[in-house]
Amino acid sequence: MKEVRRFFKVQTQTIWAPAMTTLLYLMIFTVAMGRGGREVLGVPFASFIAPGLIVMGMVSNSFANTSFNFLAGKIQGTIVDYLMPPLSNAELMIGLIGAAVTRAVLVGIAIALAMLLWPGVSLSVAHPWAIVWFGVVGATLLAIVGLITSLWAEKFDHAAMVSNFVITPLTMLSGTFYVIHNLSPGFQAVSRINPFFYIISGFRFGFLGQSDIGATNAAVFNGALYLGVLTVVMGWVLYALLKSGWKLKS
Repeated sequence: MKEVRRFFKVQTQTIWAPAMTTLLYLMIFTVAMGRGGREVLGVPFASFIAPGLIVMGMVSNSFANTSFNFLAGKIQGTIVDYLMPPLSNAELMIGLIGAAVTRAVLVGIAIALAMLLWPGVSLSVAHPWAIVWFGVVGATLLAIVGLITSLWAEKFDHAAMVSNFVITPLTMLSGTFYVIHNLSPGFQAVSRINPFFYIISGFRFGFLGQSDIGATNAAVFNGALYLGVLTVVMGWVLYALLKSGWKLKS
């Protein structure tokens, strides 16, 4: 609740600003590339990129929320606020990750509402489970990565470096604006290692009923399993780091 109240106090910046920025992405790309009735995966270009933009905004803000937590505490000297309360490491993780996922869901709703104002965008739901799974698990994964980043970072430049040189490139090169079938076989193989590809394509599958993960539903389930296993592994790494007190209790 503390973390939710924190980002709610500046909700114009943390929730509504991402919706406006994402709407500008949609406008620019549809005007630049989507004219003339262009279709991708059998749907208008605007409807194709809309789900990817929604979940991209969700995971980016989930990362932004947790990458601030421990880092701000270390810089401002308030890290004791996280270390002194009678909470176990698991409880602390759940609280911080839960707040980040809450922000991600609110950002996703705000972006979806904003996109409904744009002509040509259809957000009909084909597979609700995929929307929930890839949206929530994707946001959880990025929240975990954000917490690990805030543990490692010693100044805001370090967190910005991870965001600018790791998170943003992996997001942009994950099929948000294109299908990976347009790439060479080598780059397709690289894309299939990128977890953001499964987050975005799986989330898109929930709306369109199709994606470039594979031609069958089994391929989407395999992508969901890969994402879930990766999230569990990263969560275990985060728990081990918190338990050891790495860069927190030294």
